[in-house]
Amino acid sequence: MGKSFATLAFYPDKCDGCDECVKACALVHDDSGAFEHSRIQLAKDENKKFGLALCRQCSEPECVQNCPVGALSKDPETGVITCDDTCVGCKICTLSCSHAGITINELTGRVMKCDLCGGDPACVKVCDRNALKLLKNSDLFNAWGNVEDLVAPGISSCLGCNTELLFRHSLRKIGSNTVLAIPPGCTAGVGAVGVNGVTATKVPSFHPLLTNTASMLAGIKRYYNRIGRDITMMAFAGDGGTADVGFQSLSGAAERGEKMIYICIDNEGYMNTGVQRSSTTPYGAWTSTTPVGSALKGKTRDAKYLPIIMMMHNCEYVATASTAFMDDFYEKLDKAQEASKKGMAYLHVFSPCPTGWRFPPEKLIEVGRKAVESNIVPLWEYSNATKRLEFTHPVDDPIPITEYLFLIGKYKHLDASQLELIEEIRDRRIEMLDNISKS
Repeated sequence: MGKSFATLAFYPDKCDGCDECVKACALVHDDSGAFEHSRIQLAKDENKKFGLALCRQCSEPECVQNCPVGALSKDPETGVITCDDTCVGCKICTLSCSHAGITINELTGRVMKCDLCGGDPACVKVCDRNALKLLKNSDLFNAWGNVEDLVAPGISSCLGCNTELLFRHSLRKIGSNTVLAIPPGCTAGVGAVGVNGVTATKVPSFHPLLTNTASMLAGIKRYYNRIGRDITMMAFAGDGGTADVGFQSLSGAAERGEKMIYICIDNEGYMNTGVQRSSTTPYGAWTSTTPVGSALKGKTRDAKYLPIIMMMHNCEYVATASTAFMDDFYEKLDKAQEASKKGMAYLHVFSPCPTGWRFPPEKLIEVGRKAVESNIVPLWEYSNATKRLEFTHPVDDPIPITEYLFLIGKYKHLDASQLELIEEIRDRRIEMLDNISKS
């Protein structure tokens, strides 16, 4: 496995062109603070949106490979591309850079490269609109990338399946000392519970009914307790097997304080049996049982907000999560595993489905990210130890809900009145969570 590095991300919609980042960069690299010394430059396109000329620190940089004098090199430890004094200013590197991220200092006639300010970029610190961000997800990749994947390759999930992503990462983090319960749903359907005597998981996997996942895990846990073995019990259940017919056993296990990690993979419907609606399908969404036509425009009722219901069960730990924010999810898995030694830990993971929701597979992470950034899917956690609910990724200035909704085919039909109602539902939910967090 190769090494991954930190990088700077630029969000053009948040940029107002104030040039404070350019000034800060110039000042860091020369006491005069002249703009010519800045490693980054702002430009406006024909749509009056700002773009940032910035080195992306490519993994296999073309600029390094095409420098005729060998002045450019990539640091194998930090990933930062540097330019030394042998640069002759030929500008051949600029022709090979597809990101237009190489800056020429007009005072010296030489190439300049972003050096990330040693890991604490000045441009990020001065941007009060959060248009620049240092992404460190590479730390997670470097820390866990070499750990054994406990799910076999070649499982039969759909292209771009979020459930597979969630499944592999969760098992990698929780570890092999685990017993799984996987009721009927997408996770079982991809082969996780076995086909022809062969299972896709490298840990024991049981296949309960839709109705008894939590009670089955509770029984297995008590058996292991009796023989003196400390095993982590973990469920991967869809929203149907959790919020609908599986709820009675989940509620009972939570009330009894059974020691397990229960992960609800919420793809907002029965995706593997024909895309029918579930009780967590949001208002307005198209499904095969909430069609769009002259008489109906998608689901007429809002989703059951199960995480709050589980919080009221006095669980040891309850959290919402998204694979678009994997570092946040990994931290919550850690807390869930610790909490499961005392009682139930419940994770409700937002899981967009390219097949059932009708969006291209390559948009998976963008859909997940914009759901959070629009406050449609707030990320929070509750700990019974502190009796507090806290936002883990607070969004004070959410993007318009249409930026999320219109990425997805099941919402393409929404009219103005439906959009207004969805916005009201979102605002009420955020207000409720905010009030709880302050109580």
